[in-house]
Amino acid sequence: MMVRKSAGMSDRHRKIMEFLTEFQDEHGYPPSIRQIGESIDVDSTSLVDYYLNQLQEMGYILREKHVSRSIRIVQPMRQKPVRAMTQLFNIPILGPIGASAAPIPMPQSDFSLYDSATKVEIPVSLLGRERQEQLFALEVDGDSMIDAMVNDGDIVILRQAQDAVNGEMVAVWLDSLNATTLKYFYREGKRIRLQPANPTLKPIYIGPEDELRIIGKVVMVIRKVQPLAG
Repeated sequence: MMVRKSAGMSDRHRKIMEFLTEFQDEHGYPPSIRQIGESIDVDSTSLVDYYLNQLQEMGYILREKHVSRSIRIVQPMRQKPVRAMTQLFNIPILGPIGASAAPIPMPQSDFSLYDSATKVEIPVSLLGRERQEQLFALEVDGDSMIDAMVNDGDIVILRQAQDAVNGEMVAVWLDSLNATTLKYFYREGKRIRLQPANPTLKPIYIGPEDELRIIGKVVMVIRKVQPLAG
């Protein structure tokens, strides 16, 4: 697992991360730039944007330019109580999730393809207020989310959910195709756009006649360990 050190973060960086985490936990979607500014007593939205860009460069968040409320926490800060790092969540890995140009067909209509003993251990302190019973893990199959730092073979930790707001990364089930996919979610009038984070791939559009079920929202990514060269 890739864990970035918090060295170099200012008090404002830490306060922004704390506010982002608390707001997301309470409301289920990211705050606005103005709300972030109010939380740190900064009136300038450009200054808030400057801090957010720094947090993205440090690997703590991802955000899409020109998209409101698109901030996503990808690397929670280490919590101060070191003892919490010894407490672990055992999160079940329920199967693969398609992250390719097209949804990946599955042989059955649920995520129960892996052995029940297949689990991943996550320190409690990295998951903040997430409730263990609402979390599950899926193994990424494909490269459609590479620009969101989600690569083939990575493990995504998700919170169970049945709905999403624009800009959230979700795992969805497409009943008509009996297939899964991992994409950014956008509701556009009567249709839904499933947007990859790979400039070489096109979005998937879901019309009102198609059945789409949101399975969960991504809360963390565990990187696949790459072998050392040579």
